[in-house]
Amino acid sequence: MKILVCISHVPDTTSKINFSADNSQFDTTGVQFVINPYDEFVLTRAMWFKEKQGASVTVASVGTASVEPTLRKALAIGADDAIRIDAEPTDGLMVAKHLAEVVKSEGFDLVLAGKESIDYNGGMVPGMLAELLGYNFVNACIGLEINENNAEAVREIDGGKETLNCILPLVAAGQKGIVEEKDLRIPNMRGIMMARKKPLKIVAASEAQPSSTTAKYEKPAAKGACKLVDAGNIDELISLLHNEAKVI
Repeated sequence: MKILVCISHVPDTTSKINFSADNSQFDTTGVQFVINPYDEFVLTRAMWFKEKQGASVTVASVGTASVEPTLRKALAIGADDAIRIDAEPTDGLMVAKHLAEVVKSEGFDLVLAGKESIDYNGGMVPGMLAELLGYNFVNACIGLEINENNAEAVREIDGGKETLNCILPLVAAGQKGIVEEKDLRIPNMRGIMMARKKPLKIVAASEAQPSSTTAKYEKPAAKGACKLVDAGNIDELISLLHNEAKVI
């Protein structure tokens, strides 16, 4: 079984986010980038398939040379090889089209991706990718088993879980639950050393063009000052909620 894990290169959640002076660009100065956390869950699941069922695992990302450290980390975790599609990712459809060309040329049975990236939270690439490829698709996947050409996937639905059976090829968008957080893997020194020798192929971008542009960026409004109310002063609490917060 050939598995492709799609990797997003995202700012660490502790990074301080800033934009250019005219708010037209995200300012990457001083920002530490990491593997998208949802992608780490599916990468760990892919490693389980590799070790238990003999699968090969390739990781791929759309981006400039700046994403290569992130791909090397995925290799250090245990992926066999990596592909960087040489393009600046600008919107979800463009990214999906670039990834689709790689899947078509390399022939993967299972494509795994996080359900969304934590920077733009679009949550659109896995579904678009499945549509472009004509593959089966399971979103918000919290469990996945593969038996030869058959997949059993569990996904979250409102108020419960749903178990689906389908055949490969499949695109599965995963989240916490497909593996537990305690099972995520941290690269060790041997893995880091081996990652330097693993192949990282750079492929030219397809002719996919951006379908949208960003007009401007804007930070959320600053939070107001916190007002403390004595635990026994219910009347004041109700008054504040009614007259100031206007929520009751």
